[in-house]
Amino acid sequence: MGKHVRTGELEIWTEEVGRGPDVLLIGGLGDTVESWQFQLDGLADRYHLIAFDNRGAGRTAMPDGPVSVEVMADDAADVLRATGVASAHVAGFSGGSIIAQELALRHGELVRSLVLQSTWPVMDPYLRSWARFVRWLVEVAPSERAFLEGFYLDIYTARAHNNGTVDKFIEEVLAFPHKQSAEDVQLFLDAFIDHDTTDRLPQIAAPTLVLAGGRDTTARPQLCRAVADLIPGAVFEVMEEESHQPFQEVPEEWNSRVDAFWQDVESGN
Repeated sequence: MGKHVRTGELEIWTEEVGRGPDVLLIGGLGDTVESWQFQLDGLADRYHLIAFDNRGAGRTAMPDGPVSVEVMADDAADVLRATGVASAHVAGFSGGSIIAQELALRHGELVRSLVLQSTWPVMDPYLRSWARFVRWLVEVAPSERAFLEGFYLDIYTARAHNNGTVDKFIEEVLAFPHKQSAEDVQLFLDAFIDHDTTDRLPQIAAPTLVLAGGRDTTARPQLCRAVADLIPGAVFEVMEEESHQPFQEVPEEWNSRVDAFWQDVESGN
């Protein structure tokens, strides 16, 4: 069962499961703790996992004032402190991977390791145009279903569209009662469009695994590789047949790879 934790100005919705080394899961655009369900279910026998709704998503309100990646990284740090975690393995995808980068840069003492799925150091013109396309799609889509059908074309593989997986995800999102407002989607996107960690990534000292989807047309492998090349000692791997969110499409494979990385970190390898 989830609960709100008080972190200064915010009450952030969190879910904690399992026992073992501490793990913090950070979602992307509009994603809530439910986006990590395969990890909360599949890794709780080995880890103490914490997932949370970013500000303006799900059951966490969007407060007044500017929205930035730095502020959201501070939220993540506050979640760890509020739940009594001194240091955690941190995993983030897409926008959540950028928050994870910033968390490691701003609060390095809290980060035991990093897993960055579908990440980038700074949006290149193509990715920036895609983000602005999503911004436009939010405004013009005639329904939530139409928005999701369009948005998911670039998020999931053709395989997932053809085998019914995407239809299932859409039905789950449509049934979810805690909707993110269009305005909050825009604020979240705006925070990432011009964010740039290129010059600071070499400061990250935490062991890092960077994962890319070979079929991801947004956070393409070359963008993910740029992050790995900038973080000292980072490991870079491509899941060749996957797209933006393999932790949902092939969760057993993703969980196994990330578990092996965390076990290496725990053993000091």
